[in-house]
Amino acid sequence: MELRELGRTGLKLSSVGFGASPLGNVFGSVSEEQANASVRLAFQSGINFFDTSPYYGGTLSEKVLGKALKALNVPRNEYIVATKCGRYAEGFDFSAERVTRSVDESLERLQLDYVDILQCHDIEFGSLDQIVNETIPALQKLKEAGKTRFIGITGLPLEVFTYVLDRVPPGTLDVILSYCHHSINDSTLEDIVPYLKSKGVGIISASPLAMGLLTEDGPPEWHPASAELKSACRAASTYCKENGKNISKLALQYSLLNKEITSVLVGMKSVEQVEENVAAARELAASGIDEDALSEVGAILKPVKNQSWPSGIQQS
Repeated sequence: MELRELGRTGLKLSSVGFGASPLGNVFGSVSEEQANASVRLAFQSGINFFDTSPYYGGTLSEKVLGKALKALNVPRNEYIVATKCGRYAEGFDFSAERVTRSVDESLERLQLDYVDILQCHDIEFGSLDQIVNETIPALQKLKEAGKTRFIGITGLPLEVFTYVLDRVPPGTLDVILSYCHHSINDSTLEDIVPYLKSKGVGIISASPLAMGLLTEDGPPEWHPASAELKSACRAASTYCKENGKNISKLALQYSLLNKEITSVLVGMKSVEQVEENVAAARELAASGIDEDALSEVGAILKPVKNQSWPSGIQQS
């Protein structure tokens, strides 16, 4: 598995990251045995980056991931763990007091002395000015205390990253995590890559399958995409299936092409999913992407290219 440097952190993350939200039973029940086997195979296959949050499964994802990582019985410095704060099953709370308490709770669930990356979760649902003036300074103190090595922010609208990064001192933030903006149907994350690099920030991208849009099964019922976007993605998936291709594999490989983006997070909950994702990455490294399929799918999705969906933003 290819390793890529994360901004100025010195960390080298696997190009495919293990998204642990499914370990919180978010997409169906996962047994402890299944979770342990998935994490073990991922690690043995070269995936060294594991991402979770107290929000996923109401803290269950952190607990399950913590047990699975402990069961690896390998030195702590051989894997990289990111978790989040500010978003919980009971709602959002970006206060300094809550995020400070949050990291201790996460460390206990993860059975770790520190996390490598602590991220403020989905900041568009809070006050961005509170994030700048209260939350991030609290995260900096946690970094100084050794509870996290690096700090970052996550969100859906790309403008939240520029809003915050323009208002904090240079070098304050180490990483951003964007999702659903670096996939075949939406590549707008690439527009701000030069800006993010100028700020010295490492870039992680999640959900290359656009929260289920780019899968054979299609998105869940609650998916906020427009009917037009869902229809186009369904047509792209059908084209792939009829031509012996897999839309999900193509989508993941597309997201891995841009090496400015350090790691692409994919939710995994089974050995089979780990095997599929690792195989897709290895195939890409060995023989490149299927340009014909990419061109056909790109043409199908062109009318809805970069069409996003709304998210709540408050700046005060």
